[in-house]
Amino acid sequence: MSIWVCGEVLIDLLPGEPERIAVVGGGPANTAKALARLGHDVHFIDGISTDDYGVAARAELLADEVKLDLALTSDKPTCLAIVTLGADRKASYEFKIDGTATFDFDLNWLPDPSVHKPNVLHIGTLVTIVEPGASVLYDWALQVAEFAPIVFDPNIRPSVMGDRDRYQAAVEKWAAISSVIKVSDDDLTWLFPGQPFEEIAKRWVSDGAALVVVTRGVNGSIGYTEGGVEEAHGVKIDLADTVGAGDTVGAIIVEAMIQDGILSLQGAGLKKILIRAAKAAAITCSRAGAQPPYKHELTKI
Repeated sequence: MSIWVCGEVLIDLLPGEPERIAVVGGGPANTAKALARLGHDVHFIDGISTDDYGVAARAELLADEVKLDLALTSDKPTCLAIVTLGADRKASYEFKIDGTATFDFDLNWLPDPSVHKPNVLHIGTLVTIVEPGASVLYDWALQVAEFAPIVFDPNIRPSVMGDRDRYQAAVEKWAAISSVIKVSDDDLTWLFPGQPFEEIAKRWVSDGAALVVVTRGVNGSIGYTEGGVEEAHGVKIDLADTVGAGDTVGAIIVEAMIQDGILSLQGAGLKKILIRAAKAAAITCSRAGAQPPYKHELTKI
């Protein structure tokens, strides 16, 4: 089963002494890594630079057996994300985006879904809002949707687009073509201030999504489907940071779609998936940076 993950791989510049620490990051890259560590056939789709940061990103993805045959090799620089950790260890980001390989999307190099026939496309974070690439990817995703369900993770970054109305419009546009939407409570609070999460999730379901999962940090997650609502509580751990936790949840959802089909994402089957996702996210949060669990770590729990 072939999984496509499309979106940015970049370099997170983490707080450190005397200098910041450069680590490979990006929500979609984290999701691809998580899926590969779980033993799945993952093809990552993005522009990857030939600069030192790009070489490091390529090496790390390949080390986890993420396939890069559908990625673009580019001489443009790698996008950088300057990370700040709050008192609660949650991360905030400042991005250096313009003119980078990371956002160099074009229909001339994006893979043809009619040729490769993927089983699922996971897409989200900044590539769905940063133009002109976002519009290119939307047109391409419409083609992919003829062959595979789309999993969308908006992963809101107000520091990149502070215009709430424009951000809302972009998210709604992508949600409308997606079979599954994974979104955090923080995302929804910023996007739709004052609106109950349940109201937003049920609206997306009524508009055609098979599943909407709202992650709530230490409080776990809630899944909304046409058939009802399921919830899983968070798992207590010694927190290192939250980097990559939501991306790990997304990987677990994609895994369930691949293994059991989209019809499994409801009722008792959905609750089981959310519990597994909570355990996987807890492992990620127990380690510094985006280091999702391997398959054997989840089988021991």
